[in-house]
Amino acid sequence: MNNIEPSSCLVLPSSPMENLPLAPASSVGEAGTYAVLKHKLKQHGLLDKQPRYYVNRIVLLGALFGISLLFLFTVHIWWLQLLNAIFLAFVWTQIGLLSHEAGHRQMFHHAWQHDLVSLIGGTLIIGMSYGWWLEKHNAHHSHPNQVDTDPDLEIPLLEFTGTVDLASMNAFRRKIVKHQAWLFLPALLTVAISLQYDGFHFLVKNKAKYHVLEWVLMTAHVILYLTCVFWLLGWWPALLFILIHQTLTGFYLGSIFAPNHKGMPVLEKESRMDFLHRQVLTARNIRSHPVTDFWYGGLNYQIEHHLFPGMARNKLKAAQPIIKDFCEAHEIPYHETTAWRSLTEILGHLHDIGAPLRYNPSNT
Repeated sequence: MNNIEPSSCLVLPSSPMENLPLAPASSVGEAGTYAVLKHKLKQHGLLDKQPRYYVNRIVLLGALFGISLLFLFTVHIWWLQLLNAIFLAFVWTQIGLLSHEAGHRQMFHHAWQHDLVSLIGGTLIIGMSYGWWLEKHNAHHSHPNQVDTDPDLEIPLLEFTGTVDLASMNAFRRKIVKHQAWLFLPALLTVAISLQYDGFHFLVKNKAKYHVLEWVLMTAHVILYLTCVFWLLGWWPALLFILIHQTLTGFYLGSIFAPNHKGMPVLEKESRMDFLHRQVLTARNIRSHPVTDFWYGGLNYQIEHHLFPGMARNKLKAAQPIIKDFCEAHEIPYHETTAWRSLTEILGHLHDIGAPLRYNPSNT
């Protein structure tokens, strides 16, 4: 196991881990290796594929999507269609979560089955490039919260790492970062549009595995989506429908993604921290409850997901006590909190990063 360097972890002022020391390498011996933990989970059958569970979810979400489409085609009361836009935002996000799990190969025993789920669900229905998502998300899992290597830290205008020289920012970005804690939640409304745009941008500049097919599916998505909405609803109701649907999809997706790592320790670009510590120290769990398990689609078990991304959603809850006990036994800080507390941690973190711009006139 690689040596653990506390100096390679940039624990920022508002980090919930700032008072928890990084475990020294000597505290994690042979019994504390990742392989041993993985063996424990295998013994409990927690790493097995779950085809039956996922077939049921695919059928359920397909039915919900069909209900929304049927409502769109048959109900001619415009304000009811705005309620349908809210419902469709929920369904799209759940389909997005399903596509994410397919990308991690959690469901079936053959790669093509996962590709099919992601191409239909993520690319055709949601309009997001499967190839782009795989590349970006794999980079994130390999280097969570690591400066210059985790693409999820590279969010336009906002600053999460605390490593950027504030004086080097242009005046507009300094104004944004200065008040970014207030702007963070409204910014989540743009997540869905951003994901779709980034997918198109990726395909223009890169060659994906299913490059031509992705272009066909994403183009079909845009044409079908806009044609159906404008043709069935008329201009103004259609614009309202799109606004509500896209912004709420973005907000829901953002509310799931943000608690996972935002406001947690950031690793330097040169960090050589071992896999086990890297994944646990940079992730935040949202405490298990039927509501949170439902809302977050299993990603509230973020530590478990990052340690074992191939673990099916319906096995994460059973894996948590095993992994949590393992971390505690080997003095590896394991951060779990409530949804509300996670939000205060994130906003506090953003607020602290912007503080020099608020209190030092020379930086504004």
